[in-house]
Amino acid sequence: MRSALRFLLLCLALASGAAQAAGPLLTPAELQPLAAAGAVRLIDVREGPAYALQHLPGAVSAPYGRWRGPDTSPGQVPPLAELTALVQELGLTPDTHAVVVYTGIDATDFGNAARTYWTLKSLGMARLSILNGGLAAWRDAGLPVSSAPAAAPRSAWQPRFDPRWMATRDEVKAAIGQPGTLLIDARPPPYFQGRIAHDAARARGTLPGAVSVDSELFFELGSAALLDKASLAAEADALDAPPGAPVVAFCNTGHWSATDWFVLSEVLGRPGVRMYPGSMVEWTQSPAPLPMANEPGRWRQLRYMALGWAHRNLGTKAP
Repeated sequence: MRSALRFLLLCLALASGAAQAAGPLLTPAELQPLAAAGAVRLIDVREGPAYALQHLPGAVSAPYGRWRGPDTSPGQVPPLAELTALVQELGLTPDTHAVVVYTGIDATDFGNAARTYWTLKSLGMARLSILNGGLAAWRDAGLPVSSAPAAAPRSAWQPRFDPRWMATRDEVKAAIGQPGTLLIDARPPPYFQGRIAHDAARARGTLPGAVSVDSELFFELGSAALLDKASLAAEADALDAPPGAPVVAFCNTGHWSATDWFVLSEVLGRPGVRMYPGSMVEWTQSPAPLPMANEPGRWRQLRYMALGWAHRNLGTKAP
């Protein structure tokens, strides 16, 4: 009886056009019939304790940290063997329609979903979506949540990493100073300006020739859901880049830049958009110093460090 009901729900979802709505971004209303019909695999990238409290019914847990590199350089792509074990645990195959679910706190939180989406696409998955607004939007829509853990039948998929959407450090180095490639820094402006830096970075500043495209530009202030497509296109048009020009997005550790990549490549369909996953942490950890822009001098660096300490410990204004 239950199987017959699930089949009926799937037929209704297909008939209603919900399957056609399965683009890179799904609203709760678009996702609900697909999830009810068992037509999607829900991937919850929140921390395990948060998942245990509540999640979308049927969602499987895959905390964001499992899609990332080591603490010394978290933007690095994990070894293929680790990613293979993870996607098999989640029961994923190239034909699975996976929907990534995040918390829905703010723009930075969206980066968890975008980076996971980028990784899954690079592994060979073609049917991917993100729940726009995350769990918070799902709850706000009055849809049910669950505390019951879910698991998927293990798959035997052996993915191969496709580098089409990735730029390596050597490729970024070769692009600097060459006409054509647009480097976009997805971090908040103080990072771009060299006023602050990631704890694991060994220098402040940005890549030479880069332009600042803070990922928060693609969200309403304080929102964790992306703007509508027309508004995203208007923000992207401000880049004033020639159509089809290669784009490389970067940040500190391939997190904020995953959002810029997702907007340009997946939502707006712009070709030739890649992400530099190691980003500024990997760049500044190079054994041989690499070129930088907006890098403050010694005394200014000391001043910024002192201001940063005061901000963290005394609550003074951020540098």
